[in-house]
Amino acid sequence: MGDVIFEARGASYTYGRVDDRPAVRDVDLDVSTGELVGVVGPNGSGKTTLLRLLLGALAPSLGQALAFGSPAAQWRRRELARLVGVVSQREEPAFPLRVKQAVLFGRYPHMGALGAPSKEDLAAVDRALDRCDVKSLSERWVATLSGGEWQRVRIARALAQNPRALVLDEGTASLDIRHEMEVFELVSELVHEGHLAGLLVTHHVNLAARFVDKIVVMDAGAAVAVGKPEQVLSPRVFEQVFGWPVARADWRGVPQFVPLRVGEREAGTPNQS
Repeated sequence: MGDVIFEARGASYTYGRVDDRPAVRDVDLDVSTGELVGVVGPNGSGKTTLLRLLLGALAPSLGQALAFGSPAAQWRRRELARLVGVVSQREEPAFPLRVKQAVLFGRYPHMGALGAPSKEDLAAVDRALDRCDVKSLSERWVATLSGGEWQRVRIARALAQNPRALVLDEGTASLDIRHEMEVFELVSELVHEGHLAGLLVTHHVNLAARFVDKIVVMDAGAAVAVGKPEQVLSPRVFEQVFGWPVARADWRGVPQFVPLRVGEREAGTPNQS
């Protein structure tokens, strides 16, 4: 692995409401160059809060959250945007844009005061469009794109920043299986071939297990399992976190989980550890 890009050391965060439990509590985590890390867990488990700590949108109540070796919350937003490309969970364009214009927004942290794109900016946009296989869509209005096309365009916009890290928060939400797979394939290739650090927050445990190098399972704000998917994922961990019985069926050594119907375990389905 390369340099450590994101780091949490005993990181905790409480939103400060009366009787609140920590949204994130005592989390240790590293994300390095050339490594794709997946964060999974149920709603309310602390996934997005952990992401916001690592991106500096929140400062930890206890412990440390570092980006590129410095406290993440101390980075100026524009400076961090030159280093980290982020694809958020939901986004609707505020005004009509063509695809190439949308991807050009990724260059704004690098542009001068006048905001006029340079040859370098335009070249970075072209490379990102090509790498994400959306160059043929350059002149399309983003409102005409399918969900999968729009997501690839948003990844191209993040890539146009020439970042050292790529972060996706529920990057496949509302996509069908084909487009989910295409996004996971693309992000994996970008991280491993482009020498980026990758951080992916997702509900899809099975897909994450197939693509990520390291998985973080969040439950009630804590990282209850951290490591290679094949080493730390088990029906016991899955059931503890998601509260539903499953059976494990490995695919080429990668754990995959099948949710059981009520009564199936009693009918003889083993509870694998």
